[in-house]
Amino acid sequence: MTTPAIVLYGPPASGKDTITAALHQLDPRYVGFGKIKLAAEHGDTTRYRLASALELQQLRADGLVVYENDRYGNRYVVDRPGLDAAFAAGQIPVVHMGQVVGVRALRAYEVDWLPVLLWCSRDTTFTRARLRGSVDVDARLTVWDETLQDLDTAAPDDFALRIHTDHHQPTEAALLIDAALRRRTGRMVE
Repeated sequence: MTTPAIVLYGPPASGKDTITAALHQLDPRYVGFGKIKLAAEHGDTTRYRLASALELQQLRADGLVVYENDRYGNRYVVDRPGLDAAFAAGQIPVVHMGQVVGVRALRAYEVDWLPVLLWCSRDTTFTRARLRGSVDVDARLTVWDETLQDLDTAAPDDFALRIHTDHHQPTEAALLIDAALRRRTGRMVE
């Protein structure tokens, strides 16, 4: 039996948080993975585990960093101990990613990843970002543009499923992801 995990890739406001919440409603084992965040300003700390530069340096030295990137003036890290803890707790981690290279890097952590491309139009990102009160809408649109360029580097097999979130409700998207994961793994761990 394989150990399942999900990676949701997409531009800002493509629905990663909303769909993760819908997946959790569908099955409580689906849990958003809390990346490590080294923040210039603390901002949103509810979805992240804060760490110092020294702690990150130690993770790197111990070979425990699966992927790290900079965005919005912060550093974000997917770490082996965090993933290990999620699996030990019986969770199916849902990792949010904004770079194709990050989706590929997760393969180094050997579980059955279901990579899902969530997409929405630039106008949808603008509208959603404003409605959720983002103070950095222009930065979000810049990242949307970068994500579109990043997709040019994607190979056909980088994503097992593609969902246009401006055409699918979050619950519908969660059901599609759940069904794809069940097909991919044969069955879910009971």
